[in-house]
Amino acid sequence: MFIQYLGALALALSIASAAPASENLARKYNCLACHQAERRSVGPSYQDIAAQYQDQADAAARVAERIKRGSVGVWGRIPMPPNPRIPDADLEALTAWILEMAE
Repeated sequence: MFIQYLGALALALSIASAAPASENLARKYNCLACHQAERRSVGPSYQDIAAQYQDQADAAARVAERIKRGSVGVWGRIPMPPNPRIPDADLEALTAWILEMAE
């Protein structure tokens, strides 16, 4: 019984720490200079991005590609610069965090 409790506690702590870790990644790769969680700034909010891709099976791949390669014309005329040096593990975590923000 005690071991099950510890396992559940460890899982809860890992889930709780995932969001701040991804926000830290957004800060590390300068995403927060143009994007905010709930409101548009230079670029769309993370909630708007998540809502846009919510029902698409290839959402994670498309968002990750736009982060890595940049884009223009998807959300307006201001281009999003590429971030080609982001490691795949960080890209995956950041993309998942963004897509979890759908309202």
